[in-house]
Amino acid sequence: QVQLVESGGGLVQGGGSLRLSCAATGSIFAINRMGWYRQAPGKQRELVAVNTGGSSTNYADSVKGRFTISRDNAKNTVYLQMNSLKPEDTAVYYCNANILRTLYDTSRDYWGQGTQVTVSS
Repeated sequence: QVQLVESGGGLVQGGGSLRLSCAATGSIFAINRMGWYRQAPGKQRELVAVNTGGSSTNYADSVKGRFTISRDNAKNTVYLQMNSLKPEDTAVYYCNANILRTLYDTSRDYWGQGTQVTVSS
């Protein structure tokens, strides 16, 4: 059983910072892609940032220069450092990972339970 356990959300004033963490637990052979998505009320879920392995990362245009994704492979953990937060960053943030459970398995995507980030103006 593989789970993604998120932490670090909360309420912050505009201009402030938060750091989200997501740890993948369970039977894991390898993790390919790890990233963060978010979904605001009434909107579709959107990609925020993704690490596709090593130093390869991609960011949504709206967060470039403010958010940084990083990954600790030894801990199967991905982080999202969010600086200069704006009210429009308010959303539920979801961790996503593409995980291979065994050498002979087919990799599949897993999702965290979501963590609320609220930025006040």
